[in-house]
Amino acid sequence: MKYILAFLGSLSLALGILGIFLPVLPTTPFLLLAATLYVRSSARLYDWLMSHRQLGPYIKNFRENKAIPLRVKVVSVSLVWATLLYCALFVAWVWWMRLLFIAIATCVTVHILHYRTLK
Repeated sequence: MKYILAFLGSLSLALGILGIFLPVLPTTPFLLLAATLYVRSSARLYDWLMSHRQLGPYIKNFRENKAIPLRVKVVSVSLVWATLLYCALFVAWVWWMRLLFIAIATCVTVHILHYRTLK
């Protein structure tokens, strides 16, 4: 069972890292899931994740404060809108797809801004 949990944790970690670059894929839930699965499967993997230079503090801050740093909010919202506006203007060929891209960008923005800003 520990191997399955470690595998699922690694898969979740990979999806979380992809979420950094893909605006519709959420980063935080996948990183939190990876930490939870690692803590139940492998102390070594959990310690590695929590001591990771960039991911560790991100997970710790979110767990403790339920807040997102201002820089992360700005970058996230900017990337969401840049990517989805590009798709709405240049990729979508029917009006309802354009509307869908705008709706997704709006919902993701509201979700990100819903969290407190970490100071």
